[in-house]
Amino acid sequence: MKKIYMILATLLVALAGFAQTDTTKSITDTTQNRGDTLVVGNFIIIKKNRDNRTNKISIEKRPYTPSKLKTNWWIFDLGFANINDKTNYASADAQSFLHTIRPGDKPITKDDLKLRAGKSSNVNIWVVMQRLNLEKGYVNLKYGLGVEMFNFRYESNISYNKNPVYIFRDTVNFSKNKLYAAYASVPFMLNINTNPGHNGLTFSAGVSAGYLIGSHNKQISGERGKVKTKGDLGLEKFRLAYIGELGIGPIHLYGTYSIHKLHENGLEQYPYSIGIRFSNF
Repeated sequence: MKKIYMILATLLVALAGFAQTDTTKSITDTTQNRGDTLVVGNFIIIKKNRDNRTNKISIEKRPYTPSKLKTNWWIFDLGFANINDKTNYASADAQSFLHTIRPGDKPITKDDLKLRAGKSSNVNIWVVMQRLNLEKGYVNLKYGLGVEMFNFRYESNISYNKNPVYIFRDTVNFSKNKLYAAYASVPFMLNINTNPGHNGLTFSAGVSAGYLIGSHNKQISGERGKVKTKGDLGLEKFRLAYIGELGIGPIHLYGTYSIHKLHENGLEQYPYSIGIRFSNF
């Protein structure tokens, strides 16, 4: 985790140089007195002379003016992860990456690499997310920087060998067996806001590009205790994924589907995730 914190700190320093805040002030914190006009929050109180003896007080609601650019720091995602496995386990590539170590064992199949869906997770930390107004607040461009972290929990007793890299069916029973992968990612999305200025329904869709910054295979068993095998473990260095959001106010549902395979060779597995995003827009 120290490596993740160092990367987040580096991203934060880099973004401080160019990240911008809203270009318009919040009208909810504004109170101004302009002679015969008093501006209080979203309302304008206007004093008008009806004749030489009486005055008329008019209260009007200020029109909403969307900011050109809005910035949101430290956004957190919490969700479930799984894999769409399209591997041909009878192929030569798959068999060269999947090993058995006991004589007479049957070849590794799709069942050996099944995940515990309820315990496979996706946690993301977005250092910053910005929304650029393209059309009156209704159409926007959203982009940001952060780290996506996946924990794939295996049901069976498979292990990763580091050098050379391959997967093998192990001889012990693991109480915990997971593959961890973390990516420094940059998302780009087109955002539709149905009711700018209010907590209306929003839709976002786009792509996210990432680079592998950390991975390990963590296992716990009675025979070996806690073991962590670090390294890239044959994982694909670059990650490109489809992403989407659906939200009302600060709560959003998000989803991702990887276009790139999880592993460089041997397996054709495509991770996906769904969860909750805590964001101001």
